[in-house]
Amino acid sequence: MAGLFSRIVQWGKSEAHSAVDQFEDPIKMTEQGIRDLKKDLTDSMQSLAQVKGIVIRMRNDANKNKKLSVDYERKAMALLQKAQEGAIEPAEAERLATESLARKETSSAEALRLEQELAAQEGMANQLQRNVEKLRTTVQRYENELVTLRARAKTASATKKLNAQMAKVDSNGTIAMLEKMRSKVEEDESLSKAYGEIADSHTSVDDEINKALGSGGSIAPASDSLAALKAKMGLS
Repeated sequence: MAGLFSRIVQWGKSEAHSAVDQFEDPIKMTEQGIRDLKKDLTDSMQSLAQVKGIVIRMRNDANKNKKLSVDYERKAMALLQKAQEGAIEPAEAERLATESLARKETSSAEALRLEQELAAQEGMANQLQRNVEKLRTTVQRYENELVTLRARAKTASATKKLNAQMAKVDSNGTIAMLEKMRSKVEEDESLSKAYGEIADSHTSVDDEINKALGSGGSIAPASDSLAALKAKMGLS
């Protein structure tokens, strides 16, 4: 497990010092790292189950030897009691009682040894249990981070594509062409206005008079003008 964490840390360092343009590679590496962690978790859980199985067997054996020790002592006492009552020869009773006590001592020693081993195995089981829980928490955290990484990868990919398109548009001179077209239109508009002013400057005085009089530039008939002139002179 330590080796796997070292690989993940090493990947983080190399990723920080390298220009990674695509997110697919880090995602795949993270997915592989999580698969490795899950395999380690499965192996650790199997080891934990085996150690717990040993603990259970040791505890049962220790209890069994404790019970045998008590039973052998009870049997030795019963043998001596029967000899006292005359049911068994004293010498035979003492021989069997001695054998029973020897077995009692053996069972007691085995029970003590198993209890000592049991304490060590339980300590290993507890440590392994903590490691398993830590590894399980790590796997869950990495899986959650992977979900976030995938979402960020999609966003980054879309943003990168859009920025590349925008950069391409600018590099192709589209914006420059629009500015050039705007300048050309403004130049044509100014030129058109200038030609109009020049045309107006060549208008004759008669045209201006006719324009002021209106009616298509027509003037009053000559007879009307003659009548007006006589009236001005006082002539009938």
